[in-house]
Amino acid sequence: MLILRAPRCAAILSLFLLLGAAQSSLAQEAPVTANADWSPVVETFDGVPMALAPPGCFIMGQADGAPNEQPMHEICFGTAFWIDLHEVSHDQFVQFGAVAGRPAAFDAIGGDLPRERVTWFEARDLCSLRGARLPSEAEWEYAARGPDGLIYPWGDTFETALAVTALDSVGHPNAGGGRAAGASWVGALDMAGNVWEWTNSLFLPYPFTPDDGREEAGKADMPRVIRGGAWSYSAELSRAAARGFRPPTTETTDIGFRCARDA
Repeated sequence: MLILRAPRCAAILSLFLLLGAAQSSLAQEAPVTANADWSPVVETFDGVPMALAPPGCFIMGQADGAPNEQPMHEICFGTAFWIDLHEVSHDQFVQFGAVAGRPAAFDAIGGDLPRERVTWFEARDLCSLRGARLPSEAEWEYAARGPDGLIYPWGDTFETALAVTALDSVGHPNAGGGRAAGASWVGALDMAGNVWEWTNSLFLPYPFTPDDGREEAGKADMPRVIRGGAWSYSAELSRAAARGFRPPTTETTDIGFRCARDA
């Protein structure tokens, strides 16, 4: 048995208090008003790296986008949240003991490819096993484009080399993080292309209002929003504001997910 003497106990307690204070400080950062004012902060939770999205505001939607991306409206986050640095991989899905009704299509290519063929329910449950949750579509879009309102995670012009889309995929998604130069302002990778990502949100008209029922988990028959485009889709649908939707029981080779958690 390890016995700690009082001075050592006090030192360890002080360290934990300092770490807790640091986390609290991160969660309560002053609102960020420009992408360039934020430097990515990444921490690991149960072996999974997550990027911090600081408090701030952004304009959700796109004026010249699809009708379901309008009207444009301001969304503000008073506190920070964490979002996965990568899409959830095959290996991570197995590591946390998650269960899916269908096997992944591309796990033989590599365990670091995103886990696809996963329903919204299965994605939600994996996040819960990690003590996390699916992001709302507002959180997802904010992490992808930031206060600057970028069209793509890296800027306003599409660049083929920065996202895995139908323009250059080889019939499947890539390993997570393979297009590092396409990272978003918070450091999150593959938020354009690779696989669509489930969000927690029901597909309802804008403006986005988090307390209008669109974040409720119990509505099993209503479509959920997917974001980010995929390896088999056009560059247009990899825009940060682009909204897709599918019934929550959908399980295809081009839909995966990432998790979020409160800071």
